Amino acid sequence: MSDPNEQDLSKSVSLFTDRLDYPLFVLTVQSSNGERSGCLAGFVTQCSMIPVRFLVCVSKLNRSYFVAEQATGLALHQLGHDQLEIASLFGEQTGDAIDKFEHCRWSEGKTGSPVLAECAAWLEGSIVNSFSVGDHHAFEIRPVSAGVGTHEGLLTSGTIPPFSPGHPAA
Repeated sequence: MSDPNEQDLSKSVSLFTDRLDYPLFVLTVQSSNGERSGCLAGFVTQCSMIPVRFLVCVSKLNRSYFVAEQATGLALHQLGHDQLEIASLFGEQTGDAIDKFEHCRWSEGKTGSPVLAECAAWLEGSIVNSFSVGDHHAFEIRPVSAGVGTHEGLLTSGTIPPFSPGHPAA
């Protein structure tokens, strides 16, 4: 049985995190041996202004983590408010069972990562650092290309229905 103080802290932390509304991103990546993967990512933030850097955290249980470990770059896609289907594809399906890229349009980016044709905006970056952050792994990226898509708004964790993840987050 867990410590009652830990349970109280966990409840208090949930009261804090339940108020947060994170933007959702589709992370895509291709390893040096050509293996592609992608997942829905909620833990993404800009972490430096000069030079511009982003931090992308991926669950260590996710197939995309293992592919990203063998990659030199990755791509992030902001989803428009109407893109529940693509969010479901990358958030609820696992690349262990299907090739997600057969179900969407994409092209190869500068780092080799798949860049989705349908999104609100995208950014591709070279991985300059990576390190463990608890049950996730953080990848620091330096932007190498970016663009805007045709979808409006921003899909966030507060605007989607509950998903059944393809892999557990932790």
